[in-house]
Formats: sequence, C-alpha cells, structure tokens
Amino acid sequence: MSRIGKNPVSIPQGVTVDVKDNVITVKGKLGELSQEFDSDLTVKVEDGNVLVERPSDSKDHTAKHGLYRALINNMIEGVNNGWTKQLELVGVGYRASNQGQKLDLALGFSHNIVLDIAPEVKVETVSDKGKNPIVKLTSHDKQLVGQVAAKIRSFRKPEPYKGKGIKFVGEQLRRKAGKSA
Repeated sequence: MSRIGKNPVSIPQGVTVDVKDNVITVKGKLGELSQEFDSDLTVKVEDGNVLVERPSDSKDHTAKHGLYRALINNMIEGVNNGWTKQLELVGVGYRASNQGQKLDLALGFSHNIVLDIAPEVKVETVSDKGKNPIVKLTSHDKQLVGQVAAKIRSFRKPEPYKGKGIKFVGEQLRRKAGKSA
C-alpha cells in the first residue's frame, strides 16, 4: 500500500548512516541529524541504500512505513544539500533586517518584532529598491526551517483582499473581490 515506503533511499558520497536501538543517525558535510523510529519497523543499510521494512500490512504499519522513509530521505538530503525557505514581505513600509541571528521585522505594528533565530538556521535578508523584502532561511534540518518560517509567517498572515502580509515565495494566495459599488 505504501509506495513511498518501498522505495530505497540512496546514500550519496560523504554521508554516513548508522542505525542503533531504534535511532537512525545521519552525518554529512552540513551537520548531523538523528531520528527515533518505531520499534515495529526495521531499518537496514545495504549497498549504499537505506531500506525501511514493515512486519504487516496493518493501517498503522503502512502509515509509519512511508513516514519514516520520508523522514530518513529528508535527513539525508538535508545533511548533503541543505533546505531553504524564502519569505516575502508584501505591504507598504514592511521591512526586514538581521544582525547575526536576530531578525528585526517592521510589519505595521507600533513596535518592531525582534525574533531570535535558532543557531542551526542561517538567516539572511534581501532588500532591493522597488521590490518586496525577502527573508531567506537555510539549515540542514527541514523540520526546523519549516517551523521557524511558520513562526515568522504567523506574525502577519497574508490577507485575501490586497495580499498584504508575509507569504512564501511562489505561494499562490486565494484572492477575494472587494465590495461592489
């Protein structure tokens, strides 16, 4: 049933994968990640591939089969290439700047929002004249990048009438028509 879980995850050069006591550890040039997995599943490293196997076709086992295969794939991809999320600030007077790991956002509130970013995530702000400011988040941990991006987006979600707010680059917003006269 789980087509994703059946696919082996290939291990690129420079990445090592260790499996011990229901914990998988992946090391690469960008860092090290570890993930605990369900004791029912078996994870094997064979011929430069990681295989996830399940004992039965029960609903719980099939769901976890695909889940842990995807998590392992994301870990290997992260320590090898890294993950990047880009957020765009759409609105008059919306600005972003950073000093090290402190992100300073001016989003139309009475005070600026200052956010301390986790040390594993590299933050960069791009402000070109005539274009919307962009915040780039980069890390080897996909889950952490997504969590930080969601936190930043939650300060000012895009509204459906003018599209003002913080949105992901490339995100399609659902727009509404205003009042008709």
